[in-house]
Amino acid sequence: MKKNTSKLIDNLNNPDVSVRLDSLKMLWNSIEEGKIDRPIKGQDVNNHIHTTYSFSPYSPTKAIWMAYNAGLTTAGIMDHDSIAGAKEFIEAGRILGIATTIGVECRVDFSNTALKGRRINNPDQRSNVYMAIHGIPHTKIDEVREFFKPITKERNIRNMKMVDSINKLLSPYNIAISFEQDVVPLSNLAEGGSITERHILFALAEKVIEKYGRGEKLLNFFTDELKLSIESRIGKYLSDIDNPHYTYDLLGLLKSDLIEHIYIDATDECPDVNDVIKFAKDIGAISAYAYLGDVGESVTGDKKAQKFEDDYIELLFETIKNLGFNAVTYMPSRNTREQLLRVKSLCREHKLLEISGEDINSPRQSFICEALREPEFHNLIESTWALIAHEIMATEDINKGLFSSQTIREYPDINDRVNRYSQIGRDYYK
Repeated sequence: MKKNTSKLIDNLNNPDVSVRLDSLKMLWNSIEEGKIDRPIKGQDVNNHIHTTYSFSPYSPTKAIWMAYNAGLTTAGIMDHDSIAGAKEFIEAGRILGIATTIGVECRVDFSNTALKGRRINNPDQRSNVYMAIHGIPHTKIDEVREFFKPITKERNIRNMKMVDSINKLLSPYNIAISFEQDVVPLSNLAEGGSITERHILFALAEKVIEKYGRGEKLLNFFTDELKLSIESRIGKYLSDIDNPHYTYDLLGLLKSDLIEHIYIDATDECPDVNDVIKFAKDIGAISAYAYLGDVGESVTGDKKAQKFEDDYIELLFETIKNLGFNAVTYMPSRNTREQLLRVKSLCREHKLLEISGEDINSPRQSFICEALREPEFHNLIESTWALIAHEIMATEDINKGLFSSQTIREYPDINDRVNRYSQIGRDYYK
């Protein structure tokens, strides 16, 4: 039985979506028959799970399985520049009885705002912002896919240039990667997925491991030849030759310390922020600014200590409110309590919805955010259920969405609106 279960779990990442979903159905049958234990569930939620349609160890089906076994009651897909995994994610959630939300994360240009020239929430580029489109009505999935097609095309032109930058930098060491042969096969590009910097760096990580092996020789290459400073925690991971997450940990080092040497600014692929906010509004979705906050020791292992929005956070909130953002999304495990309470206060001051997500893209990350279990942040659980209700209602009729003119007239106070929609979401999944 254990061998069969293990095979079914492996199949959740099968290249064929029908195999993935059929395997999940068989696992669910085993759960219902009592052959697999049910996880203990509380109120935990997560609205920011990346899948193989951008970069992740998990297909949409596997992501739902991981969320279910972590005890989540809700799960949200959030891929970069791609909605291609959403239908599978919704179906997988239906099979396991998990409430789902769908969205897309993208980078937008802030050059025409008061924040021009600042390092905002993108570690790699000024005047450039990560934002999320949450709660996409299911009737608009194909429209979202078409919106991002030209963005993906432009992104791949830049991706190829970054591969060239890597090959030029590492040519003295006879290390080179091919975009078509090494990077593309790591992605779901052919099925509508996107290729990110992480795909490129993962391909590079594999080449470096192939050349130097695991352990001391590899570490010496980065410290002695490339002059990179390796954080002690990452150094410990990379010293362990039996580390099952070795390639992902090496990717984290490359993302935090090598990226600046090969990064090429994203320009043509990044639409103006106003255009994306308008698009989100037109399709009945929710536009959200992704708060990062000043970073000390990165919990994800792929960001170095760096300052972002905190020094000018009041101006930031004024700007995003004036631009027409509906919400702020943030990752509680990445921030200090002081940062979290400040963001919470500013969201309430500017009447912005708060959305929580844990930005899952590595096998080391937990799907559970402990901070949400504290009374001060229970509102993030309620807003998740409101987001779920928004998606249900807006799929039926976009005029019934959480931020439609009709809904705002009926519930002008955002807290009343969230409370009402939260109850709708919970009732729907009873």
